[in-house]
Amino acid sequence: MTDTKILGATLLLFAAFSTAAEAKLYKWVDDKGETHYGEVIPPEYADKDKVQFNEKGREVKKADSKESAEGDSSAGSAAEKQAAIDRKRRDKALINTYSNEKEIDLARERNLQQVEARINSVQLLLKSAQESLYNYHKEAEGLRQGGKKIPDSLQADIASAESKVAKLQQDLDKAKEKEASVKASYEADKMRFRELTGGSRK
Repeated sequence: MTDTKILGATLLLFAAFSTAAEAKLYKWVDDKGETHYGEVIPPEYADKDKVQFNEKGREVKKADSKESAEGDSSAGSAAEKQAAIDRKRRDKALINTYSNEKEIDLARERNLQQVEARINSVQLLLKSAQESLYNYHKEAEGLRQGGKKIPDSLQADIASAESKVAKLQQDLDKAKEKEASVKASYEADKMRFRELTGGSRK
């Protein structure tokens, strides 16, 4: 399958199941403190704290064990039936979209390129902002040691630089979370594809 066909099929997959499929990506922490991502939370961690992401990799819901229990009891069989229907649709789209696991890897790499470019860009901006903040602090320290008053303009520069560094760090954290969610989503797709095909389409 050519890249064009793969890309087209991938877009069809996303269009078919945009919110239903992607909104069910979860993050949980195991007993060893390791963080995991996936569409299904293992039974042994079902009563643990977890985070749900939407199709853009953004956190949409954080629930503790008590909230989960209340949600499960109120959802009932209707939610289970809908989940089964959604799963069948995703399975069908998965089989129709990809011919083998290699195509899933290629689609993942294409989607990661944009995320990785964003990470690299923010890292460069953050490094520059940190250097500016360091220089401002160094200048202020020199004035203090010389017994001179720190000008209001320098104090404003320091405050602005600190705010910029904090904002860029948040952007970087979000970009890395997005990267992790993209990897986890495609890994879950590959594992499910393997289950559906019996590992015969590698």
